[in-house]
Amino acid sequence: MAEPTSTKLNPESHLLLDQPLLRLPAELSRKNFKLAALHVEHDKKLLLGALRNTANDSLSGKKSPSQALDSLDNMINRMKNLKRKMEGFHDEEKTIYRQTRKRLEHLHDLYQIPSLADVKYDEWSRIRLNRLMVDYLLRSGYGESATALAKEKGIEDLVDLNVFVQCHKVEGSLRRESTQECLAWCSEHRELTRKTNSSLEFELRLQQYIELRRKGHLLEARQHAHKYISSTTETNSPEVRRAAGLLAYPPETKIEPYRTMYSKSRWDFLSKLFVKTHHELFSLPGRPLMHIALSAGLSALKTPSCHSKYASSSSNASSTTTTVCPICSTELNELARNLRHVQHNKSSVEHDPIVLPNGRVYGRERLLEMSAKAGLEERKVKDPTTSEIFEASEIRKVFIS
Repeated sequence: MAEPTSTKLNPESHLLLDQPLLRLPAELSRKNFKLAALHVEHDKKLLLGALRNTANDSLSGKKSPSQALDSLDNMINRMKNLKRKMEGFHDEEKTIYRQTRKRLEHLHDLYQIPSLADVKYDEWSRIRLNRLMVDYLLRSGYGESATALAKEKGIEDLVDLNVFVQCHKVEGSLRRESTQECLAWCSEHRELTRKTNSSLEFELRLQQYIELRRKGHLLEARQHAHKYISSTTETNSPEVRRAAGLLAYPPETKIEPYRTMYSKSRWDFLSKLFVKTHHELFSLPGRPLMHIALSAGLSALKTPSCHSKYASSSSNASSTTTTVCPICSTELNELARNLRHVQHNKSSVEHDPIVLPNGRVYGRERLLEMSAKAGLEERKVKDPTTSEIFEASEIRKVFIS
């Protein structure tokens, strides 16, 4: 006997929401490899240059044997430092591989569940719900609560604690009107942010320039602009021109756009720009996964009648119907108000359907039964949704085509 379609599990549809589960480790692994390669190339260039110079100086007699040994000791120390860095990158890579393996196993478990009615699906869904809750807490800035929940549920390898903690640390420094931590982050990820044409580093340098001008340090502001801002004229020409004009206007000016440039709201803009850049860099959704899942679920269940003024007895005291629709409940009705409802390809109607003069369709037997319970005369019927009363002769039979 074939399994009912309504209970058959489709793993592919579930994975649409879980793409970041595997994308982020891949992005972290790529970033880790590129940073390691940059360190190797940088130290290799310095070491080869130092080794060449030491050899030439020793052969020409410019350096004594003791000086040559000192130079070799410095090169050895640099190589030891590079080894320590490589060990750190290796440990990070092992952590990423462990998390990736755990996540693949978690997703593989879904393919072993044949039906939505299986008890194993409830267990898998509970783990996913815990993941979504941790993701929501992390994005909301509740890092300690998210860490405690992940540890209690044993899902540390299935969530991205360190990534979001670092993100909120830098975001918090910007809200405290400090650019140092964010500039350090930009320096570490410069090769990656260039590929996305991010304007974050330019905006941070522009903010430093604005703060120097706000304090009246005109010479330092001009030097800063010459070093960091004027060199970006090709890509940020309008912003560079406005920055130049800022020197002529004091912080209390009412003239735009300089009034907006001096505004403290720019710090909020910078913090949001950093979060946006951070999430794009690591292929993270801009919204919490909890919001995405909830929106999809509410839209799937929502119908045009869910926000009707005649919705159900929960919102209409005169209605004689009760509803099990979650969207019509007090808890979810307002949340779903601005969401679209999906187009349902299948619908069901009651046996022997009839239509009332107001256009609403019911089963004849159920309508007559409910009208009788409401105490109406035999030749009258009551719409259980709107409470309107009609003559029985006004109802018409519906033929489904």
